[in-house]
Amino acid sequence: MRQRSVADLMTPEAVTVQRGTTFKEIARLLDEYDITAVPVVDDAHRPLGVVSEADLLHGRISGSGGDTADDLMTSPAVVAQPQWSAVDAARVMEDRHIKRLPVVDDQGRLIGVISRSDLLQLFLRRDRAIQEEIVEDVLAGTLGVSPASVSVDVTDGRVTLSGTLARRSLVPVVVRLCESVDGVVKVVDRLSFEQDDTSSTGRTPRTGGQGVTN
Repeated sequence: MRQRSVADLMTPEAVTVQRGTTFKEIARLLDEYDITAVPVVDDAHRPLGVVSEADLLHGRISGSGGDTADDLMTSPAVVAQPQWSAVDAARVMEDRHIKRLPVVDDQGRLIGVISRSDLLQLFLRRDRAIQEEIVEDVLAGTLGVSPASVSVDVTDGRVTLSGTLARRSLVPVVVRLCESVDGVVKVVDRLSFEQDDTSSTGRTPRTGGQGVTN
């Protein structure tokens, strides 16, 4: 099972500007390429900051900003690493209230940009592909669970698990691994178990799921 990384999802041909790029040229680039922000890079192609639509508007409204990227940019740039997972990138965007992240290599040089729309591509994955990955990679490949013992139904990214596992301790493991599959929106747990290996008696069978897991 392999989750797609930032490197898989990013746009490698990033639109960039230099320190001296003017306000009007930045505005033109944002409009031409239908993007919301652009990295400002130095001569070594290392991000110095980012100029966003909000930066441009703030500069005009407040009257305090200059007319070049060097004056307008938010610095330092918040960047992503290519090996990050989609969840890592989404978390940084959410925490920092930004829509795009420059992606840099080990030397800090710009190699691409990842946006919220890039991350949303994960959730356009076909239900059949999600189901096959859960059955073949999660259940059979990772956990050694027979596909015949667990039914996997996927509708619009919503995964419903039903059937019987050998041990109760496997239930949260299966749910957690399914949640990590690209394209999964929600997991509904309707799994039962034969043996409660989490209690001292080990004799309490589970006959139904405990609800919905996000």
